[in-house]
Amino acid sequence: MLTITTCHPLKRIITLVVACLIITSPALAESGKAPYKIGGIFAVTGPSSMLGDPEKKSMELAVEQINKAGGVDGHMLEAIIYDTEGDPSKTVMGASKLINKDNVMAIVGPSLTPTTLAVMPMIQKAKMPFISCAAGNKIVQPVDPWVFKTAQSDIMAVATIYGNFKAKNIKKISIITVANAFGESGKEQLRAQAPSFGLTILKEETFGATDTDMTAQITKIRQDNPEAIVCWGTNPGPAVIAKNIQQLGLNIPLYQSHGVASPKFIELAGSAAEGVMLPTGKILVAGLLPDTDPQKKVLTAYMADYKNKFNTPVSGFGGYAYDAVNILAAAMKGSNGDKEKIRAGIENTKGHVGISGIFNFSPTDHNGLGQDAFVMVKIVNGKWELMK
Repeated sequence: MLTITTCHPLKRIITLVVACLIITSPALAESGKAPYKIGGIFAVTGPSSMLGDPEKKSMELAVEQINKAGGVDGHMLEAIIYDTEGDPSKTVMGASKLINKDNVMAIVGPSLTPTTLAVMPMIQKAKMPFISCAAGNKIVQPVDPWVFKTAQSDIMAVATIYGNFKAKNIKKISIITVANAFGESGKEQLRAQAPSFGLTILKEETFGATDTDMTAQITKIRQDNPEAIVCWGTNPGPAVIAKNIQQLGLNIPLYQSHGVASPKFIELAGSAAEGVMLPTGKILVAGLLPDTDPQKKVLTAYMADYKNKFNTPVSGFGGYAYDAVNILAAAMKGSNGDKEKIRAGIENTKGHVGISGIFNFSPTDHNGLGQDAFVMVKIVNGKWELMK
């Protein structure tokens, strides 16, 4: 596997050495077949590294496992990965290199909705099979033949939270959303689904992705005395909001989006994370799942393999990339590297039991997940607790 994250001269030398190792690897020498190149673009460093770093690691893990099992039709997978730092311009540059310089057959990533939307025109023009690791609905709505995603959608996340409200007879809420594409997508769904759950949104506030204090917004929300607050964003902002709510002494339940479903949120929010509730894929509570759950075996194996390789716990974000690579590898079988056949293979994926859920793609559904991909969790004593 070849990983490129920088253009530093020393790294170029290392890259060449690694490339030579790929060419002369025993599996490749035995098969006599050229590697299948696939690209990755993740926010490995920067403010969104809690998403991109586990995604990069998970792509490496998946490629390693696939190659160990013989690759795809005897072709080893070669992963070329660029660090976007969560910046749309750098994401576009990385995607351009993968398409025009590295000649990859498909791309996994990026980590964020705004960076995904930034590269989609290039993907569409190049007719490149593309599986995003971001959650925004606009990535796959409307459906584009070449664009897919593995992260659970905002539509399902909102429905899961609102279902919890209905069970608790909560009627009046306020929302605070990050001022980017992910936040806007969440806000649209929070607004759209509220009437069907009998909910009134008392106030809507926003915050910047890099803001370090939201006391003013929370103070405005407090004036309306909502029964619950919903925050929609990715770290570090949501952790700041949890701290601000604690500092102001608000005794109002705080619900977060699936955008903070990782141990990093608990680390950033500290004691303010206590009692926070959110929808998430099952990975955070894998050990609490019944043995009959079809995902449990897959989740347990991934968690163990990831920890053994990187000596760090997994997060649900890494699962997006792990699922994407495995779905992609299955779609590449019998394709002989033809991009249209790979695209069609992804679109026809059925019953793939993954980390983020059970995938059933179709020409009209390029996310492929159902409502059962989510569970509600609550943070209790610094740990995830499965809510009934």
